[in-house]
Amino acid sequence: MKGNKLGRVIRAFITVLAIFLIFWFMLPPINLRSSDFYNFVVISLVIIYVVNFLSLGGITKSVSGGDVSPENIRGMIKSMRKVTKIFLVPVAVIIALSFFASFIGSPFFFASSYKELITKEDGDFTEDIVELSMSQIPVVDKDTASRLGLRKLGEMADLVSQFEIREDYTQINYKGRPYRVTSLNYGDFFKWIGNTSEGIPAYITVDMTTQETELVRLEKGIKYSPGEYLMRNVNRYLRFKYPTKIFESVSFEIDENGTPYWIAPTVTYRIALWSGRDIDGAVLVNAITGEHEYYKIGEIPSWVDQIYTSELVVEQLDYNGKYQSGFLNSIFGQKGVLQTTRGYNYIAINDDVYLYTGMTSVAGDESNVGFVMVNLRTKETKFYTVPGAEEYSAMSSAQGQVQHLGYNSTFPILLNVADRPTYFMSLKDGAGLVKMYAFVDVDRYQVVGTGTTVNEAKEDYITKLSAESDLVLPDGSDDKVTETAKGIVAEIKQVVLGGETYYYFSLSESDAIYSASLRVSPRLAFLESGDTVEISYDPSAEPLEVVKIEFLQTQGAE
Repeated sequence: MKGNKLGRVIRAFITVLAIFLIFWFMLPPINLRSSDFYNFVVISLVIIYVVNFLSLGGITKSVSGGDVSPENIRGMIKSMRKVTKIFLVPVAVIIALSFFASFIGSPFFFASSYKELITKEDGDFTEDIVELSMSQIPVVDKDTASRLGLRKLGEMADLVSQFEIREDYTQINYKGRPYRVTSLNYGDFFKWIGNTSEGIPAYITVDMTTQETELVRLEKGIKYSPGEYLMRNVNRYLRFKYPTKIFESVSFEIDENGTPYWIAPTVTYRIALWSGRDIDGAVLVNAITGEHEYYKIGEIPSWVDQIYTSELVVEQLDYNGKYQSGFLNSIFGQKGVLQTTRGYNYIAINDDVYLYTGMTSVAGDESNVGFVMVNLRTKETKFYTVPGAEEYSAMSSAQGQVQHLGYNSTFPILLNVADRPTYFMSLKDGAGLVKMYAFVDVDRYQVVGTGTTVNEAKEDYITKLSAESDLVLPDGSDDKVTETAKGIVAEIKQVVLGGETYYYFSLSESDAIYSASLRVSPRLAFLESGDTVEISYDPSAEPLEVVKIEFLQTQGAE
């Protein structure tokens, strides 16, 4: 009798422990609208069945004491069949419910609801998308940011042996400029043991316009991250704090003070039980202190840039384009059916980050009927009817201009240049280094401007646009507005960016910083502090870009 009680206690303990471990690693929400919850329930039932009814003790119980008669064995088998049937009933119900929920929530029944997951408004391109100064154009994509980050970490001997870089590189708007940011992570389990008490000491920022990469060291380390193994793992931390919330993957951002946060969007389902995936809010977790707060959509702080994931937005845009005229039309006839192009990029406007992607016909005719801009914090979506080449055609056109160099194009971003929708892209060599830049007209993708700097590429593009006889460009679009300055060179530094040498200098009695490349004048290589110069510069650039320099007096002159 005592042995039976002890056996039950042991089996109960093993069952509870196994279910807890499954919960610890799966982290399912306790929510009837989550398929992960039902998967957890099924696995838990399997554990209960295996531990309590298929264990060695359970099987041999009926034949203990040497009673192995056929009658006793038949009784044992009959008993196990009965228990198995009882076990299979809830499992079968859950599986059937899952299939039914997926079926009833399909576009066949709810095509209009899928279409309405995202609402597009018509926008005015020239009004909504202002022309950026050349200093605001992002030239760094995720791949380049990753390479720059690895190089920066490699310079830190005290960190490179203990930490590695997370490959997320979230794009944000930081102090009015486009940045990519990511956190460090522990190198492995043993390095976690050695560093977990202090936490992760730094994160990396990459300025997408200047390619300047900084490893930002923190006074107090990041204690909550996906790289933690116990309760400070941010996903586990969130699950135990918000047991019923369904979370999207967390992303890394920094606020305007540089404080690191994990952004955890919360998922809701707009259709049936678990169809029509959407976002209804987010939990913001201070990565250092663990302080957390939930915000509904519409109440999220403006410094947060990405709540809606790009994959979710693209999926909803495809639904919207596919089911404009119902489910059957999406298969037969396909009148007016659109889809997103095979890629997307980001544009920083004001204090927000927008996803940009083209919309094209399902016929795949290598042209866009227009494009959409989606605010990744609010999901505000605007559609611009701008027919033209789709992005990959523009990329091929840009690569064709430099085919003798073998450069590859990044996926373009959409800009307003001279009130014309224009693709901008970086051109990289085989090692992934940015060597040149290109502007391609959306409507006339044979009009391509290239250059070793953004300004040079833009000037080439404007020149070629002006040569199109039937185009009338806005007044002054082909003339760079410049200002002049005169003074004595106070300081000068030489910097290599994208394989080109630049000279950064200041003039006495002024805080302004000027930059100039050797294309402006070969004599820049001999510029020294104390020389007197007169310069013309672009006041919209940052730092101020010199377009002309005149040497009035050098130190060697009498």
